[in-house]
Amino acid sequence: MTHKMKKLPVFLNTPAGVVIAVGLVVLVGEFSIMLLIEGIFNPIFKGKIPNIFWEFIDPIALTAIVSPVLYILIFRPMSDQQAEVGRQNAELRRNEQLQALIEAIPDAVFLKDGEGRWVVINEPARQIFQLHDLPWQGKTEMELADLHPAFRATGCMASDEKVWQAGQLLVDEESLVGENGRCTTLETRKVPLYGKGGQREGLVIIGRDITERKRTEQELRIAAIAFETQEGILITDRDKRILRVNQAFTRLTGYSAEEAVGQTPAILRSGRQDAAFYRSLWETLERDKYWQGEIWNRRKDGEVFPAWLAVTAVTDADGPVTHYVAMFSDLTLRNAADEKIYQLVFYDPLTHLPNRRLLMDRLQHAFSAGARNGQHGALLFLDLDHFKVLNDTKGYDSGDLLLIEVAKRLQDCMRSSDTVVRLDGTVARLGGDEFIVMFNELSADAQQAATQAHAVGERVLASINQPFNLRGFEHYCSASIGISLFRGDEIGADDLLKQADIAMYQAKTAGRNTLRFFDPAMQAVLEIRAELESELRQALEKQQFRLHYQIQVDGLRRPLGAEVLLRWAHPERGMVSPVQFIPLAEETGLIVPIGLWVLQTACAQLNAWQHDALTRDLILAVNVSAKQFRQPDFVAQVQRVLTESGAPPSHLKLELTESIVLENIEDIITKMSTLKLLGVSFSMDDFGTGYSSLQYLKRLPLDQIKIDQSFVRDISTDPNDAAIVQTIIAMTDALGLNVIAEGVETEAQSVFLHNHGCHAFQGYLFSKPVPVKEFEKLIAQYT
Repeated sequence: MTHKMKKLPVFLNTPAGVVIAVGLVVLVGEFSIMLLIEGIFNPIFKGKIPNIFWEFIDPIALTAIVSPVLYILIFRPMSDQQAEVGRQNAELRRNEQLQALIEAIPDAVFLKDGEGRWVVINEPARQIFQLHDLPWQGKTEMELADLHPAFRATGCMASDEKVWQAGQLLVDEESLVGENGRCTTLETRKVPLYGKGGQREGLVIIGRDITERKRTEQELRIAAIAFETQEGILITDRDKRILRVNQAFTRLTGYSAEEAVGQTPAILRSGRQDAAFYRSLWETLERDKYWQGEIWNRRKDGEVFPAWLAVTAVTDADGPVTHYVAMFSDLTLRNAADEKIYQLVFYDPLTHLPNRRLLMDRLQHAFSAGARNGQHGALLFLDLDHFKVLNDTKGYDSGDLLLIEVAKRLQDCMRSSDTVVRLDGTVARLGGDEFIVMFNELSADAQQAATQAHAVGERVLASINQPFNLRGFEHYCSASIGISLFRGDEIGADDLLKQADIAMYQAKTAGRNTLRFFDPAMQAVLEIRAELESELRQALEKQQFRLHYQIQVDGLRRPLGAEVLLRWAHPERGMVSPVQFIPLAEETGLIVPIGLWVLQTACAQLNAWQHDALTRDLILAVNVSAKQFRQPDFVAQVQRVLTESGAPPSHLKLELTESIVLENIEDIITKMSTLKLLGVSFSMDDFGTGYSSLQYLKRLPLDQIKIDQSFVRDISTDPNDAAIVQTIIAMTDALGLNVIAEGVETEAQSVFLHNHGCHAFQGYLFSKPVPVKEFEKLIAQYT
């Protein structure tokens, strides 16, 4: 810190003043010396100074002596002091000028000493570091950080040390976080100052606030990246002349920047939109300063493509439009994807016909049309006959091919010009082998409309009856059709389908390859069937099933065992016939859990009979449905039931139907072989009524063939049945298998069978199926 001396009177700062002052000082000095001499020598000479002294001391000489002394003692110090004051004043002026210069600099300026203490700063620095109310002078950043927690001392000190190590100007960027969380970025220029001995004397720092510049640079980078987005961008002037395009524009249109600049967007016009479209576009832009929508553009090579376009009008501060910015994207792939999704959602992937969802939508439109014009419409529910047989014998590929060909023929029927009525409707596939033909604009008269619909149905049947060429083999097919008429919205779409389905079921019942109109009486039957299905699902849980046993005997009428037959003891309907609920259980899949219950109950009974000599050797035949046998874990189920029940496996016989061999014969053989190793035996039930061949029959590990009762019934009177039975017995004997006949009701039948080699029987001649207690009494009688 500079110390200021007191200023001399103003006149002494002039040459005349100095001369006068010197003269006065000399006179005073001489007088003072004389007084001094007199004071010294008077005591010696007792108050009388010798005159000789004064004679020797001439005033001039005295002046010569006194002047140098006075100069040394008084004037030179005064002169040096005056020079020092001048230097200090000059330095003060320089400092003031320097401070003014520093304050005039818009950037933050700092001056630190060699130890990092702050010596000088300007107002921008005080503002940036918020130092107006802090005693900052002479403190380091670390000390300031204690006073001001937001002060980032550590980074500054690290940067300072880099400057000292570099020994030269260093440019860097530093960040400062204020109390409000706002980050300020400084571009700092630091220069180290060294003394003559190389010691650190000071650090000059200039910091420029570049926060806004950095933000602008970032925005420019983002804008540059955004401009080169995947969407095409073009910028035009107010006259719609293209000023700039991005790379995506070139990629999407084929026009380079050089080719596009100077042109108008009209180079992209496809011609698919008329002048009115573009007029509306520009009117919207003028009014709202924005427009977006789908448009057709044309590439440089002439290809037309759909695009999504958004145009923004850019205005200046006064409001007039200065530029237009347009962004567009190619919708070709998106539209293709949308179309694919639409196809998946609304169309059958195999036949490409409308599916149920789209059919229901079109039905609603047909209802609306009928309500307006009063005309009828018709819905034909078509189900292919014996389609499963084709799948089972020729494979699913052949089945799929047939479905595709049927779809084509149904569409041809709708397009044909020689139909009795102009068909305006839909062909749809519900799934599996079920198709729908829906058309409207039939007669307003119900009877006439029915006649028209019947004619169309007959045409469809005739078309389906024509042979199909399925990869080299000819396949004949038929269909059952149910028809339901509608007009307006008198009935809902779901109910209409249900009615047509019921009518189709009637056609099946009538012998197939025919058509039927919806009959309310049939609907009542099916409603009862639906109710029965609901009750059937609860029957197992409520323990309503019972097992009855029908005895099987040998030629001497000794008991061999029995066939287990299922009965349903309904609390309200009484004993429900198996003919009613077994097919229903097959359709619904309930046959699997029901079949397992039958197996468990039968095996438990076998175990119970092991304690009685009369029943110990009996064999129980348990029917197994194809659906149950095809379960992946069927073998494991049987093993578990045998283990848990304790029943001897050799006393369990599983009866299979011929239909079981129509699918995956190798899996069937494997399962049968595994169970035979346990001791379980197998019988082929209803032999001769299915589709199996001798080739399959000889491969199956069977133990027995059961002659179906349909052949046994008339063997005494029908030569054909008699011949069939004799053939089955002979074939069975040739294969080394046992044979048993079911449905034996007369002695004549029994004698015929016995005489031709069949020595095991089952039928009402011996006993009807009875509950277990009655069966045990029956065994005692036969024994």
